[in-house]
Amino acid sequence: MRILEKHAGLYTDMYQLSMAQAYFLDGRKDDSAAFYYFYRKNPFKGAYAVFAGLDDLLQILEGLHFEVDDIEYLEENGFDKKFLAYLKDFRYRADIYSVKEGEIVFPNMPVVEVRGNIIEAQLSETLLLNMLNLSSLIASKAVRMRLVAGDNKILTDFGMRRAHGLGAIHASRATIVGGFDSTSNVYSAFMYDLKASGTMAHSFIQSYNDEITAFRHFAEARPDNCIVLVDTYDTLYSGIPNAIRLAHEMEERGDRLAGIRLDSGDLAYMAKNARQMLDKAGLGYVKIVASNKVDEHVIRSLRDQDAPVDIYGIGTAVLTGQPDAALDGVYKLAMASDRPRLKLSESVHKVTFPGLKQVHRFSDHHGEFMADAVALAEEDPGEISEIHHPFEGGKSLKLQAWLSEPLLEKMMEKGKALHRVQHPAESYEYLKNRLKRLPGEYKRFENPHIYKVGLSTKLNEMRNTLIRNFKQRKST
Repeated sequence: MRILEKHAGLYTDMYQLSMAQAYFLDGRKDDSAAFYYFYRKNPFKGAYAVFAGLDDLLQILEGLHFEVDDIEYLEENGFDKKFLAYLKDFRYRADIYSVKEGEIVFPNMPVVEVRGNIIEAQLSETLLLNMLNLSSLIASKAVRMRLVAGDNKILTDFGMRRAHGLGAIHASRATIVGGFDSTSNVYSAFMYDLKASGTMAHSFIQSYNDEITAFRHFAEARPDNCIVLVDTYDTLYSGIPNAIRLAHEMEERGDRLAGIRLDSGDLAYMAKNARQMLDKAGLGYVKIVASNKVDEHVIRSLRDQDAPVDIYGIGTAVLTGQPDAALDGVYKLAMASDRPRLKLSESVHKVTFPGLKQVHRFSDHHGEFMADAVALAEEDPGEISEIHHPFEGGKSLKLQAWLSEPLLEKMMEKGKALHRVQHPAESYEYLKNRLKRLPGEYKRFENPHIYKVGLSTKLNEMRNTLIRNFKQRKST
């Protein structure tokens, strides 16, 4: 099943279609073009982001077309009939180069490059940004929680109710890319073959005359995965004692209580007391779930206090990417009509990188990542001995005898995806292995080091030449 199987052609901004029509009417529909995707600022005051959302993007682009009623709608909005006839037969035929999902990426580094005719490359923009910015933001948030929780804790996404509408579909998937184990979002679990997980709400307990009766009926309905919420009335004097009573009743009929959930109060204090009470009752197997405004900082605090939490239910913080509402990924033209193109700006940090590109990641003899070189696609990485600061002239870094690997792979050829759809848990395994190679100073929460991303000498010279040429034309 495909996301956006119908009407995907309209899942765009109006200005994309307006520009596409202008290109068409100017006779430029077959002109070649290349755009590249990158982001400018790391989310969450970190040193990197996690790339996610590629599979969804490729699946949508593979089937991108315009329905009959799409054409009718655009005609009602004043689009030219000749252009609409072109859209009626439109099929996506571009090539896409990209890093792998789960790759660690950095500001200003080309992450995706789209090569095709200028209309299809332009029409890729909104879809690409919409899919990749959200998923990458959420995966980047999720992995921060995974890193601080450690591999022996279970992380589950509870955020659908606070998420931004249908963005929850892709956001829940992205949490798995970032290292989560499960999601409460049943739709996403169905679409992406994820583990669905959930407990109960306070309203369930309130709907019965007493807490133990509510617990018993829930256990009868969910004997194989029963987790009860223990803070509806009084956690230590009602909720946990009733959970213990329920657990012993379940043991008598051959079942086991899976866990209790703490959703308010001092989570560290409550978890410690809960563990003592459960262990004293011979229920060492009962897990403790902590929820309520959990994020990476709360997890770290609980860990530092040796709170015996086994499972974290994480909602708003992960699925809305708090405190950053968006990843500022952008999509910029790099080639048109076989000529390198450049965007200048009053802000030097918004000057783009021209030409078809490749990114080479250099590692030391221990395998640790040291720097990324943004180079022209045809460059031999063995000949790249120095990288130049993208925006501060005169600053450069000499590359030592480090090993390199190209990061941009051909993921789509003539509109057809070249690799199988990958389960998001596989993307996390890739991410986990890449994180092992990222030095610790880039993974810390406070004042992480800035990873070096620079331009090869050839790309730097190309960009400087284009800037000089523009300034000369401007002065004449």
